[in-house]
Amino acid sequence: MDQSGVLLWVKAEPFIVGALQVPPPSKFSLHYLRKISTYVRTRATEGAYPRLYWSTWRHIACGKLQLAKDLAWLYFEIFDSLSLRTPEERLEWSEILSNCMSEDEVEKQRNQLSVDTLQFLLFLYIQQLNKVSLRTSLIGDEWPSPRNRSQSPDLTEKSNCHFKNWNDYSHQAFVCDHLSDLLELLLDPEQLTASFHSTHSSLVSQEAVVALSFLIEGTASRARKVYPLHELALWQPLHAESGFSKISKTFSFYKLEAWLRACLTGNPFGTSACLKSGKKLAWAHQVEGMTKRAKIACNTHVAPRMHRMVVMSHVYKQTLAKSSDTLVGAHVRIHRCNESFIYLLSPLRSVTIEKCSNSTFVLGPVETALHLHSCDNVKVIAVCHRLSISSTTGCIFHILTPSRPLILSGNQRVTFAPFHTHYPMLEDHMARTGLATVPNYWDNPMVVCRENSNSVFRLLPPCEFYVFIIPFEMEGDTTEIPGGLPSSYQKALAQREQKIQVWQKTVKEARLTKEQRKQFQVLVENKFYEWLINTGHRQQLDTLVPPAAGSKQAAG
Repeated sequence: MDQSGVLLWVKAEPFIVGALQVPPPSKFSLHYLRKISTYVRTRATEGAYPRLYWSTWRHIACGKLQLAKDLAWLYFEIFDSLSLRTPEERLEWSEILSNCMSEDEVEKQRNQLSVDTLQFLLFLYIQQLNKVSLRTSLIGDEWPSPRNRSQSPDLTEKSNCHFKNWNDYSHQAFVCDHLSDLLELLLDPEQLTASFHSTHSSLVSQEAVVALSFLIEGTASRARKVYPLHELALWQPLHAESGFSKISKTFSFYKLEAWLRACLTGNPFGTSACLKSGKKLAWAHQVEGMTKRAKIACNTHVAPRMHRMVVMSHVYKQTLAKSSDTLVGAHVRIHRCNESFIYLLSPLRSVTIEKCSNSTFVLGPVETALHLHSCDNVKVIAVCHRLSISSTTGCIFHILTPSRPLILSGNQRVTFAPFHTHYPMLEDHMARTGLATVPNYWDNPMVVCRENSNSVFRLLPPCEFYVFIIPFEMEGDTTEIPGGLPSSYQKALAQREQKIQVWQKTVKEARLTKEQRKQFQVLVENKFYEWLINTGHRQQLDTLVPPAAGSKQAAG
């Protein structure tokens, strides 16, 4: 790798998955984070540095920042979900929690958990991505400078609060605009002035640059291999530029900052690159009458495993079903899809569903976050690590999740219900994403924005509950709903089953003549057809009709 060829970019995942789609608590401001940064270093022996234990963070967050304990845990847990853990480790953690008999026992187990202190400080700082400022409200946009704004592709639209999570221009501009603050947050206290600022002679430790790899990575000489930031910064031929001194084993603050600014470029694996040069997936052509606007793009052919992305837009009045290697471990963004049934039956890294209406989404297990924004009358069926929703109306969520669903701002008439389906590979996919059937908090949501918390959500009454059948054949061993159903819902199904048997018996015992049977059948079929149209199920059945003979299932 030759030094002139070093390219750095801001990673997408910390923003897509890690930045919660709400304005952060005011105590996450730079002023308080600097105080925390100094505090943790003076408490190194008390589980604060270089690893920050849950008990210490709880003390800081609840005692000093006056956050509610639930909120303190939420941010700690979101960051922890981004850490590289094997599925086995995640399943083991679920088992430990499901064996806890009380809140105290859960707390005792949480006290064993720790996160990288410096990376956690960066994570808290990037929550400012969705900060709403007065200036933004007046002039319309906050971070991206005009040159970045004009490049933004149509799908990311105007970069308001909720689109920033997927807009890589916003990520890059955010890091560039706040680079000095981010670096100062990582400095040892003795490298700062009394007002917490760096000086021309401030030195940055190797640990700090390792921490910054949470946000920045890159390549050298346009090689395919992606390196974490610290590996590039420590590379021998770059020492003069990155400001590394072999003697002090530290970086010069101002040289490091200048080098980062000179090398930072657009993310080659971000949404914009995926839309511009990503492979247009053939799925869009496999259903007749697909609208011209429909776009399905992915970057799997160029992106390393951890950077996979699939963007789906403007699918209208279609049934789309996929279980494909293209989807495995991908961040999926579904945007402006209406009156459709979308089945993505593979293990997924994260899913964002935005501005969709009158549609049903059946997803394979989502390893990190499933987020919905600005959706109307949508049904989502998924096993996911975490669900969060904002600005939705009349949506139903059939979910299995080990963390409390997050109700953010602007929601109306939200319904939560137990996960109620299965497909043959489901348990295998759950094992691959480290998701277990217990604990399951589908019925215990957390209202994060208290604007109208009284009646934002309800739990689906058992009398309205039906199981959902996935109408596709696949290989695999799962033959029932993982974890089963809560007893009240199971009971409602059994009672309905009993009614059907009574009805069948009544018909049998009525001893109808052949002519009467024929009339009766026509009557039932007409009623059924009427019901199909009234409930919208007719459209789902129609879109399931296979394509005309000769048109092959599209690859991808």
